[in-house]
Amino acid sequence: MAAARYVRNEQLSTIKPNYPGNKMIGSEYCNGEELYEPNFSTVIRWQLTENPQKEEKKADTWVPEVVNCTAFLQSQEDGLVWLGHACFVLRVGGKTILTDPVLFSSLGLRRRHPLPCRPEDLVNIDYLLLSHGHRDHLDEQSIKLVARQNPQLQAFGPLGMQKLVRGMAHSLPVQEAGWWQQFDLGPEAPFELFYLPASHWHRRGLFDLNTVLWGSFLIRTPDGRTLFFAGDTSMADHFEQIEKQFGPLDIALMPIGAYKPAFMMHMSHTNPHEAAKAVNQLRAGHVVPMHYGTFDLSDEPASEPLRELQMVANGQMLRGELHAPAVGEVLRWQDWE
Repeated sequence: MAAARYVRNEQLSTIKPNYPGNKMIGSEYCNGEELYEPNFSTVIRWQLTENPQKEEKKADTWVPEVVNCTAFLQSQEDGLVWLGHACFVLRVGGKTILTDPVLFSSLGLRRRHPLPCRPEDLVNIDYLLLSHGHRDHLDEQSIKLVARQNPQLQAFGPLGMQKLVRGMAHSLPVQEAGWWQQFDLGPEAPFELFYLPASHWHRRGLFDLNTVLWGSFLIRTPDGRTLFFAGDTSMADHFEQIEKQFGPLDIALMPIGAYKPAFMMHMSHTNPHEAAKAVNQLRAGHVVPMHYGTFDLSDEPASEPLRELQMVANGQMLRGELHAPAVGEVLRWQDWE
C-alpha cells in the first residue's frame, strides 16, 4: 500500500490546534484516519434483496409542498430558502450563497418536484458552496448555468474540487480547503467561512474513487451567530468535535434521507434518528432538514424521513427547534431571535 501523507491548503489557516491535515493514501482521501472504499458487492446485494417496504414505498406519493421564491431572490433581505435536496439559497449580511446546486433532472436523478423558481432567476449570487462531488450534490448542467449567470461568482469547496469544476466551468474560481480550514473571503466579507469534516466518500466515474475530499461548511457572523451546512454525512464523532470547536450552534442544515437499506447506506448518510442525535451533539438551536423528498435514492418511503424526525421532535428528544419549510418557503433569521 502507498505511504500515507497529510495535505491541506497551505495558503489558508488551520483553526484546529495540531491538526496535521487530511490523510491521503496514494491518490485517495481517507475518511478521517481510515480509508473507506464502498464495496460493489453491497450494491449487488441491494439489487438482489427484496425491499420489505416495497408496497408501502410504492403507495407513498408524498412530495414536499412547493411555493414560489422569486420575490426573495430579487430582494436583499437576509434569510434561507430550500430549493430541494441539499440546495439552499442563503443570504447572510447581504451576501447571497448557493449550496450544492442540482437544478435539473438527469440520468438516474429525476426530480420529484419542481424548482420554486426558474433557473434563470438564480442571479446576483456571490458565493457557491460545494460540499463534495457526488452527482446529487454537484451537477454539471447546474454549475454551467449558475457560473454563466453570475460572472462575479466565487466557489468554495474541498481539496480536489478545482480540477473537477474546471471541466464544467473553466473560468469559475474555486478556492479549496481541507478540514478545519478557514476560507479567505477577503477583507469585505460579512462573515467567516470554514470547511469542516463529514463522514462520506467520493466517486463520479470508474477511476476517481476518493480523489476529491468531502466535508461540511460553517458560517460565523461577526456577532458570533453560526450556521452549519452538514453536506452529505454518516454518523461519526465529527459532530462532537465541531461543537467543541465552535460551541453551541445556532442553525444546522441536516441531511435526513437515503438511509435504507442500512447495510448499504449507513456509511454514507444519517437516518432521521442519527440526524437528531447529531444536531443534539452540535447543540443546535434550530434544525432545518434536507436531503429528502427531491430524489428517489433509496428504499425508504418518501414521507418517512420527515415523519420520523417530527416524531423525535414531538417526543421532546430534539434539543433544537425543528423547521421543515416547504420548498421555496422563506425562513428569516430575525424570526428565530
